[in-house]
Amino acid sequence: MTQSFSELQLSPNLARAIGEMGYESMTPIQAQAIPVVLQGRDVMGAAQTGTGKTAAFSLPLLQRMLKHENASTSPARHPVRALVLLPTRELADQVADQIKQYAKYTQLRSTVVFGGMDMKPQTLELKKGVEVLVATPGRLLDHIEAKNCVLNQVEYVVLDEADRMLDIGFLPDLQRILSYLPKTRTTLLFSATFSPEIKRLASSYLQDPITIEVARSNATASTVEQHFYRVDDDDKRQTLKQIVKERGVTQAFVFVNSKLGCARLARSLEREGLKTTALHGDKSQDERLKALDAFKQGQVDLLVCTDVAARGLDIKDVPAVFNFDIPFNAEDYVHRIGRTGRAGASGLAVSFVSGKDTRLMADIEKLIGKKFELEALELEADKRPAGHFNDGQRAWRSGGDDEGRREIRQARESREPREDRRPARAPRPPADPLFDRPYEASTAPDAVPEWESTAKPASGRLSPNIKTRKKLPALFKAAAPVDNES
Repeated sequence: MTQSFSELQLSPNLARAIGEMGYESMTPIQAQAIPVVLQGRDVMGAAQTGTGKTAAFSLPLLQRMLKHENASTSPARHPVRALVLLPTRELADQVADQIKQYAKYTQLRSTVVFGGMDMKPQTLELKKGVEVLVATPGRLLDHIEAKNCVLNQVEYVVLDEADRMLDIGFLPDLQRILSYLPKTRTTLLFSATFSPEIKRLASSYLQDPITIEVARSNATASTVEQHFYRVDDDDKRQTLKQIVKERGVTQAFVFVNSKLGCARLARSLEREGLKTTALHGDKSQDERLKALDAFKQGQVDLLVCTDVAARGLDIKDVPAVFNFDIPFNAEDYVHRIGRTGRAGASGLAVSFVSGKDTRLMADIEKLIGKKFELEALELEADKRPAGHFNDGQRAWRSGGDDEGRREIRQARESREPREDRRPARAPRPPADPLFDRPYEASTAPDAVPEWESTAKPASGRLSPNIKTRKKLPALFKAAAPVDNES
């Protein structure tokens, strides 16, 4: 098996580019996939996240497309020949950047299109003509409907992180996009996990694919040190700060399950003096790219994010990942901790498990096939947050531990009744003395009420207190009665 890039029969221009990027020995997925893709076969590849899947499909595709490279300025001479589909904007931007680095000494053009950005600059790039188009499904359909790109000459299709695209509901979009492509093509499907849905997708659109699995499905990297701490929700932030301090963590991803929780945690950590930024779906694409760039350049210590950053992001030398919230989907745990320990480096993955996360942790253990022990961490007493609850109070509050309830009950029963130091308050005098007097019957039961004694005597049938309406002249006289007997 080929283990070195120098042993591949790559073009000198491609070899020069990857040499400048420091590529020497291939990862297992690269060593198995590149020779197969160079033969033009369909591939269904599975590997741990962070093992170099991008180079595994990009380099052989660029090598096969070199026969089409030309220096013409005509867009017609640069049709789309390779289409790479990815689930998230950040991953699409990262893959496009890597492909540009691989092809910088060739005349092959590439660009990326994704949502959250203005379509006009993307349209101008597409109109110039590109051989490699990296895209997210939704924005690509927008450009297809606007007739900004034509896909009738596509020879290679790559579905990267295909399981994630299915998870977020991109299957109908994928089916529409694939319907625009020629039936004779090479299709490559790469994913960190293989699910029954992925296998059905592969059987529908891949022709006699070669399956490549370089590691057990849903496995985590052996270089990542994993810890699970039993932590209550009120103590998570303090525990995070303490581990960062004790371990000397310089940079880390902090994953939460909700966009609102992500924003709140980032603001809280920022107020406590940590260099923090947030990355979630409610931020604009420009804000998301700036947050990632600041984290890559070391301007930010903690990147608090949702699962939008869990897939495929290749940021080198990130020493730690914190699961502030246990993910709802066990497979997302594999992707989250894959942000550290990349390319054989060591990493740290810390997860905070509260009482409500027992089932989620069991799902992770079942997926990975490994039993984890919950560890206890003693917090520094002098730095506990204000309003901290002891174990018994917290159990009573969460409705969980019977011993905690018993502890609070015993403490309350043993507590001596305290004397009321406040002086007794004098009763207020009534505001209306007549209001509090009992009812007194009239001494003269036959006495005439005062209002009747002052009333005018009635004249005729009407009361003198009723005003009669003024008589108005009749406009029409009543018609004479008709004699029906004649």
